[in-house]
Amino acid sequence: MTTPASTGTGTLDVRDSRTGTQYQLPITDGTIRANDLLQIKAGADDPGLRSYDPAFLNTASCRSAITFIDGDKGILRYRGYPIEQLAEKSTFLEVAYLLRHGELPTQAQYDELVYHVTYHTYVHENIRKFLEGFRYDAHPMSMLCSSVAALSAFYPDAHHVHDEEQRNISWIRLIAKLPTMAAFAYRHVKGLPIIYPDNALTYTENFLSMIARMSEPRYEPNPVFTRALEVLFILHADHEQNCSTNAVRAVGSSHVDPFTAVAAGIAALFGPLHGGANEAVLYMIKEIGHPKNVKAFVEEVKSGKGEKKLMGFGHRVYKSYDPRAKIVKKLADEVFAQVGMDKDLEIALELERTALEDEYFIKRKLYPNVDFYTGLIYRSMAFPTDFFTVLFAVARTAGWLAQWEEMLLDKEQKIARPRQIYTGYDERPYEPRINERFPRFGSKDSLRR
Repeated sequence: MTTPASTGTGTLDVRDSRTGTQYQLPITDGTIRANDLLQIKAGADDPGLRSYDPAFLNTASCRSAITFIDGDKGILRYRGYPIEQLAEKSTFLEVAYLLRHGELPTQAQYDELVYHVTYHTYVHENIRKFLEGFRYDAHPMSMLCSSVAALSAFYPDAHHVHDEEQRNISWIRLIAKLPTMAAFAYRHVKGLPIIYPDNALTYTENFLSMIARMSEPRYEPNPVFTRALEVLFILHADHEQNCSTNAVRAVGSSHVDPFTAVAAGIAALFGPLHGGANEAVLYMIKEIGHPKNVKAFVEEVKSGKGEKKLMGFGHRVYKSYDPRAKIVKKLADEVFAQVGMDKDLEIALELERTALEDEYFIKRKLYPNVDFYTGLIYRSMAFPTDFFTVLFAVARTAGWLAQWEEMLLDKEQKIARPRQIYTGYDERPYEPRINERFPRFGSKDSLRR
């Protein structure tokens, strides 16, 4: 089967200038195997050539059939389906099924999925008590990460990862319970009573009910907010081999249970360079303070002389417009029409207009990305800033689980164990007399400082 990533086969002819020896390295799908470099040696004692690639900037760690990205053309597809079509026509649970199984569900399959997910939305009461043990000012991502990891203690059979039945029920449990635990964390931080799932509602309606319901006998979700959350969950469901997905695969490669592997993904997503990007957009808007200050802020960013950064523009993968941003821009307009405009939204829209018309940003292809708009939407829906990444995690669990299972069933995969280039001391003698050791830090008091 020809895939978008396929670029034919052939060989890479390499001549080692150290020895004059020539090698032919097979090319498959535009890649060479790093292990093929081991045959390139400078001498008999040489272990062989290795590749050095900090942060995996140009290294493929796996073969995957789940998500395709073409950053230059601004393309994102799940299992071959354009993200634009899925966001417009599908539900999040349909997309979660697609990511795992490779095909969209039939009506019967979808009805069965909804039934099982709905049945498993409740969590053990001890999980609720566990969450209540956190301080009132705990970060909700810390609470979510801990509680997801704790699920492995409640479902010990989940460590039988090669048992398909156990994988199935673990998948259902994680998809069903993440919104519940996320909502519990939200209510705990707010000092509000816990709201249990209402299984008469849809997946996203139920989540909003557990977040926002107060004294009313039945929560009536705002259809604009429900649709916005559904679309945002779809857009965030997977994004190829990003930091958190790589964490899930790496931890999962030890054949740990999926609850622990997903907790590792949540931990990676917690970082401000990954899941916290949309939070940074709002902090930037707060710093700008007023629409009249946008032009001066942009000029300072362009000068590079200060510490100002334009958050929510550009992307490490997309070198043209982020396809998700186009969808979210339209979604944002619908939400803003519902809640009305305020100063922060005016700043954001003025910033967007200024940057899109400025040659400096156009030449560098610094277009608004998905984080720019999602932060504004979540803010308009009254979610607190530190909860944005939790929403991201609820959605990304679908992708993490699909990637985890694909890794587990891939016969080429082994436990993740990168190599290194050692830069420390060569062998040196041990000095047993502590008073005779060289003071590495300069003085006997250096450790105190």
